[in-house]
Amino acid sequence: MKVDKDRQMVVLEEEFQNISPEELKMELPERQPRFVVYSYKYVHDDGRVSYPLCFIFSSPVGCKPEQQMMYAGSKNRLVQTAELTKVFEIRTTDDLTEAWLQEKLSFFR
Repeated sequence: MKVDKDRQMVVLEEEFQNISPEELKMELPERQPRFVVYSYKYVHDDGRVSYPLCFIFSSPVGCKPEQQMMYAGSKNRLVQTAELTKVFEIRTTDDLTEAWLQEKLSFFR
C-alpha cells in the first residue's frame, strides 16, 4: 500500500498471492516507503502452524523527508484501524528475508 499524496489517503497499490518474503522484497521500491500486510505460514517449535497477519513498514534510508513524515503519520492509524498486532519496520528492502520474519515472529510464540 502507498500513500496517495493528492487524495491524502492510503491506497492499495498491488496485491500478490503465494509470494515469499524474498519475492516480496523484489517488489518493494528501494527509495520510497510502503506499507505491507503479509500473511505468513509460520511453523512453531512444537509443530503447530499459524498464519499471522504481519504489518511491515518499509521506510528505506534515503527517502525524501516529506514522504517519511507522511507515512509515519499514517502508520499508527492504519495499524489501529486494521487491528494488526505484529508490526515491524525495515530500513532497507534487503532486510526482508524469511529468516528475518521468522526471528521477528518467534517473539510472539
